[in-house]
Amino acid sequence: MERTAPRLDDASRRAGLQRMRAVATGLLVLMAVIYVLTHDREGVWGYVNAGAEAGMIGAIADWFAVTALFRHPLGLPIPHTALVRRRKDDLGASLEQFVAENFLTPQVMEERIRDAQVVRRVGEWLAEPEHAQRVVAEAAPFLRSAVERLDEAEIRAFVDGVVVPQIRREPLSPVAGHLLERVVEDGSHRGLVDLIARELHGWLALHEHQVEEVIRSRAPQWAPSWVNDQVTRRVYTEVLRWAKDVKDDPEHNVRHALDTWLADLGRDLQQDQDTRDRFEALKNRMLDHPQVSATGVALGETLRDSVLDALDDPTGTLRTRMGVGLVGLGTQLVEDERLRSRLDGWVVDTAVSLIGRYGPELTSVISGTIQRWDAREASEKIELHVGRDLQFIRLNGTVVGALVGLVIHAISLHLL
Repeated sequence: MERTAPRLDDASRRAGLQRMRAVATGLLVLMAVIYVLTHDREGVWGYVNAGAEAGMIGAIADWFAVTALFRHPLGLPIPHTALVRRRKDDLGASLEQFVAENFLTPQVMEERIRDAQVVRRVGEWLAEPEHAQRVVAEAAPFLRSAVERLDEAEIRAFVDGVVVPQIRREPLSPVAGHLLERVVEDGSHRGLVDLIARELHGWLALHEHQVEEVIRSRAPQWAPSWVNDQVTRRVYTEVLRWAKDVKDDPEHNVRHALDTWLADLGRDLQQDQDTRDRFEALKNRMLDHPQVSATGVALGETLRDSVLDALDDPTGTLRTRMGVGLVGLGTQLVEDERLRSRLDGWVVDTAVSLIGRYGPELTSVISGTIQRWDAREASEKIELHVGRDLQFIRLNGTVVGALVGLVIHAISLHLL
């Protein structure tokens, strides 16, 4: 497992820089003290003196080089010093180009995203029920806030400005005809027919006097009353028997006739222009009724209140089903390789497209930000991040200088 460097704040970086400066400066002072103490001494001390002299020279040279990056050494305006202050804009442009050419390229992004297996990782994470519930819990307040914004005026504007005009523009007769054909083919309407037949028979059985009164009111006035009574009772009995036959016989000819009529209506709604025109005219008359808008608004408000109540209940059906759905989605993303491959390709294509389109704008933030920095501020920021490591150059220069001084002193004594 790769270990990442700990993130430091500016105070920690400044303290580290000061410590390393003190160490490097202390080593320079040590070289100077040793040089003074061993000056004009013979024997082994000559080697020590030579090493200290060279180490001191190396330390001073590297101090000058490191300091010249960020400021004028000793405040003297020596040419080609304070490079970061003088060329911060060029450095920002170079850094922008480096990032654009080596990081934010379609090839690099595609390779990194494919290696990361984003879809698989998301699927594995979502497949854990506690993770799915966490997503639901985090999303519920946002969903609730969004739904709460839908007040009556907005619902009415949506119904009147979007739903009703869309229904009015779209011809519904072909859809209704196709749906009706499928309903008849599947027999889905038979339950409704059974219900109507039972209710009709039950109503006739319970309202005998009302039915007889209706039939008697249609009897001729010239006929004797006893004849009308006999005819009325006979008609009621036959109607009740007919309703019972329709209720009890699934193959009754009335049921078959109804199936045939519905099938013909479904076909005509798709193919017969007159039927389609009449259906669309009926649709428009219904949409013109003012109660349609009021009903749509009422349904919208009811749906909104129901959703809000469901989102407030952590153990309710809505949030439970959302969690179950996310778990199922995560499991499918892990197990369905074809789906995962398609989504991986979509993620890669989207990322590459975004990088190709907006990559220059993203990298321009680097140069734009550095250009807005004050020269002194930019120098201090960069030194704060890299200055501690640059102090090792001073340490290495001191040590290497001392070693080179020893070698040169030895050569000068024994070989020259």
